[in-house]
Amino acid sequence: MRILIAEDDTIIADGLVRSLRQGGYAVDWAPNGLEADAALMTVSYDLLILDLGLPKLPGLEVLKRLRSRNSQVPVLILTALDGTGDRVKGLDLGADDYMVKPFELVELEARVRALTRRSAGTTPTIQCGLLTYDQVGRVAQIQGHSLDLSAREIGLLEVLLTRMGRLVSKDQLVDHLCGWGEEVSHNAIEVYVHRLRKKLEAGGVKIATVRGLGYCLERPQGE
Repeated sequence: MRILIAEDDTIIADGLVRSLRQGGYAVDWAPNGLEADAALMTVSYDLLILDLGLPKLPGLEVLKRLRSRNSQVPVLILTALDGTGDRVKGLDLGADDYMVKPFELVELEARVRALTRRSAGTTPTIQCGLLTYDQVGRVAQIQGHSLDLSAREIGLLEVLLTRMGRLVSKDQLVDHLCGWGEEVSHNAIEVYVHRLRKKLEAGGVKIATVRGLGYCLERPQGE
């Protein structure tokens, strides 16, 4: 999952980037509204975390432009305590949720999971053969036994599960797993896939390689 954070407060932005990247998300940061608007026109995101008090272009204008392009990217607004009017305007313009500053990171992370899950149209738990993946806790289990997955492997599994039965190219995986400034090669993607494939073998879950094109998490027969 790839997230754009539009926030001019460097301390808040740094905390959000660090926390979400540790959770396995690919995260980009735009310090002003113009950069956020430009990023949203060129990159496909799974979520926008939008501060309303952005310099150069207000957050509400960023949101208005986003929705005018018929983009359905979920938007989580960050706003100050006295910003009731702006919160209402933001929701009217198509925002999906909001949080008041200051906020707890654990709550923001929970809202991020809820919004990305809702956007993907998936249930809290995804089943694939003997594999069960809890999108709320971001825990994968095979017959009740939790898998020891790295943040990258969790991100990779999420992408493949939400596109089960469909081909996912290496470029698409890089886009979803890596933010600006993160260098991940196709060779690294192959390594992540190899490691994840080995851990899923016990549950009979197969990641098929389509040579030269990408990968596909095979849908179990009968599902």
